[in-house]
Amino acid sequence: MKTSNNTAQDGSLWHVLGAVTVCMVTVGTGVLDTVSTDLGYSHYAEKPVPGLPGFLAMPCNSLINLGYILLGIYWLAQDVKGLKGCYLKNVFSWMAVIYGPVQWARIWSQAQWAAILDQWFTLPIFAWAIIWCNSILDNWDSQHFIAVEFFSLTSYFLSKIHPQGFELALAIHILWVFTSGLRLQRKYGDATTRMYLVLASISCLGFVNLKLLDHWLAQYSFFQRFTGHFWSKICDILQFHYAFCFLVHLDRYKSAKMKK
Repeated sequence: MKTSNNTAQDGSLWHVLGAVTVCMVTVGTGVLDTVSTDLGYSHYAEKPVPGLPGFLAMPCNSLINLGYILLGIYWLAQDVKGLKGCYLKNVFSWMAVIYGPVQWARIWSQAQWAAILDQWFTLPIFAWAIIWCNSILDNWDSQHFIAVEFFSLTSYFLSKIHPQGFELALAIHILWVFTSGLRLQRKYGDATTRMYLVLASISCLGFVNLKLLDHWLAQYSFFQRFTGHFWSKICDILQFHYAFCFLVHLDRYKSAKMKK
């Protein structure tokens, strides 16, 4: 990309905020009110702490969301030399920054609108990893970006058709990311990126399974405050970070290779 990193940050922020606004307006119309979501503290193994304000009622599951914000800020601050996909990196970073408060709002409010946004925003984040992979592989342009993100955002409406529609859409996204990452590793990868891909994949498994096992794990004292849901979010932040490491490394490698 010929623009500076600061210019890329400016454009990427407005594009992410534009998509966020569309989602929030859509949720505000009530069209997604019938979507099945888990509401109420009973759906979490972490017990609320009496006397704490609502935004810290479940302190571990609340404060962990700072990790997304800090991760996004960290990667925004990285002025990576030789990185062609500066805009792609910055969009991904802003997604992390915004996703943290959205999840926190869900934990705090236990409201349907926040639960819907929490689920919905997960899909375009995975879709952006798909876009970045295929931009390195096949030189995808902005038309591809828009098409994949549109598919990703609209796939959430599967949740209106079936109670497990969101889970189906998420599974499709995860499989697509994994296959795109494998293709990219096979074409341009090395031992370092193989390690990042493995770590991201393990973190993704932890993200999915620790959340599902939240209540079951709570029978063990270690998981009664730092619950499965909490560790699931740790894994989610790690998979975000290792995806950055994987994609930045290969983006730089391809850019250097093309200059030779």
